[in-house]
Amino acid sequence: MKFDSPLFDSIRVKPGKDRRPRPDAPCCNWNGCKNAATHRAPKGRQLENEYWRFCLEHVREYNHSYNFFAGMNQDDVSKYQKDAITGHRPTWKMGTGNAPGPELGPEAARDPFNVFRELGNSGNGRPKSERVEPARIVRNAERKALSELGLDAGADRVEIKAKFKLLVKRHHPDANNGDRATEDKLREIIQAYNYLKSVGAC
Repeated sequence: MKFDSPLFDSIRVKPGKDRRPRPDAPCCNWNGCKNAATHRAPKGRQLENEYWRFCLEHVREYNHSYNFFAGMNQDDVSKYQKDAITGHRPTWKMGTGNAPGPELGPEAARDPFNVFRELGNSGNGRPKSERVEPARIVRNAERKALSELGLDAGADRVEIKAKFKLLVKRHHPDANNGDRATEDKLREIIQAYNYLKSVGAC
C-alpha cells in the first residue's frame, strides 16, 4: 500500500470513542450537592419517563429508600401487581365470548386450514359432531385378519361383526350336521375376529 496515494487521504476511519467536546455533566439534584450528576433515578409511580440526576453517593441513598408503592394500601398494591401480569390491559376468559366487538357467527370467518377445528366448530359452519374423522391406519396384520373374514381394508365395525356372525353360522359344526371338515376354517375366523377386537377395529 502506498501511503502517499491521494486515495489514502480520503479514507475516513471512525474513532474508537466519541472525541467531540462535551459540556460538563449537570449538577446533582440532591439539595446542597455540587457534584456531577453521573446517574439517573426514577421519579416514581405515574412518572415513569422522568428521572432525577444524582451523583453516585446520592443515587445509592435514594435507591436505598425508594418505594414504588409509597402511598398505596395493601389491596391497591395486590391489584396493581395482578394487573401487571397482563400489562394493565383488560382480558377475558377464553371461549366465553364476552370480549367486546361485533358478534360473529360461524359464517363470518372461514377456516380453510382447520386451525380452530378443536374449538367446537370447524370454521365452515359445521358443528363439531358433524366433522369428518380422519381415516384410520390399517396395518398389515389387520389387513390379513380382514381378508380372512372376506372383507377389504375399509370395512367398519358393523360390517366386521355382521360378517363374523355370518361366517360362524356357516362354518360351525352344529350348522353342518356335526361335520367337522370346516372346523379349522372356523378357528381361523375366530382368531381373526379376536385380533380385530384387540386392535379396536370392531
